[in-house]
Amino acid sequence: MADLRKPIGVGIVGLSATGGWAAGAHLPALRAVDGMELRALAASSEASARAAGAAYGVPAYTSVEQLAGDENVDLVVVAVKVPRHRELVLPVLKAGVPVLSEWPLAVDLHEAEEMERAAGATRTFVGLQGRSSPTFRRLADLVSEGFVGETLSATVVASSTEWGTPVSQNMVYTLDRKLGATMLTIAFGHAIDLVSMVVGELQDVVATTATRRRQVPLGRTGQVVPMTAEDQIAISGTVAGGAILSVHHRGGAASGAGFSLIIDGTEGRLEVTAAEFPHIGPVTVRGTRGDGRPTKLTLPSGYDDYPALAGTVIHTLVHAYAAIRDDLVHGTAVAPDFAHAVKRHRLLDAIVRSAATGRRVAVDGA
Repeated sequence: MADLRKPIGVGIVGLSATGGWAAGAHLPALRAVDGMELRALAASSEASARAAGAAYGVPAYTSVEQLAGDENVDLVVVAVKVPRHRELVLPVLKAGVPVLSEWPLAVDLHEAEEMERAAGATRTFVGLQGRSSPTFRRLADLVSEGFVGETLSATVVASSTEWGTPVSQNMVYTLDRKLGATMLTIAFGHAIDLVSMVVGELQDVVATTATRRRQVPLGRTGQVVPMTAEDQIAISGTVAGGAILSVHHRGGAASGAGFSLIIDGTEGRLEVTAAEFPHIGPVTVRGTRGDGRPTKLTLPSGYDDYPALAGTVIHTLVHAYAAIRDDLVHGTAVAPDFAHAVKRHRLLDAIVRSAATGRRVAVDGA
């Protein structure tokens, strides 16, 4: 349990002076949360470490071992590409320092399980920040409180512009399904985590996946690069309680990104929409009880502790950091940890196995 008298010191792996997700999202989110502050960082080279250290005014290291060994660092954040998560997370856990890893936790279920085992009693957190979304926490409460009555079905249609449209050289690795940063793990993974939070965990799944675009333009170079990641994912299954969940997620959508969730129950209906990724973007909720037309539902007080940030890309991440702070200070277990990440990886693994065999697959650990 962290010391209540001083801020939680954070060290970030992947915080660059030239920008990126850590600089554009993690750092401003961290700065928005009372009781946490950046204390150090680690970069992959001496030059990048010097530049980042000078840019952010904190000690900069060239190894995660040095970062974890800094007595002022109480939490290490791993915000780099998925294939490097294991090699960076394991030394932090060995040092007994709490760690937050971006999602996906690992390239596959085997790696995720290894990292969970390595954690032992050390506190762990995973970047499924959508679970901290005020809107989705309210949705989960609405369903559990019986707004729609008994849930009968949930239907998701989602699309991503990535995985089919031109890709930058830096993001080519996301096209390789073996590297663990695909549409299935990232876009679908974040979305299904939110849906599961609201309607319950899938007990079994039948999946059909395809890679419809096997070559993708490399920026504006006129060249193409191969893609083995799935760009079409369709699943159905039964969640706890018996409701049917069906999802179709499409990649490389010419019409743009989007997300839609419809929950039908014996007494009502909820309609959830987002223009982009629901775990980081604005979400609209409409609902009705009986046979009336769905109307927009407003968020009651008590859910959003950072309303001034609503609509920004860091809104849910700020809430996630606040939950992590509270877990470290008070010993609670609100923010998702590596055990939760393994549960999500098990579902993704079941989808892959079902798509490969054409059979219904039980989701172990559901």
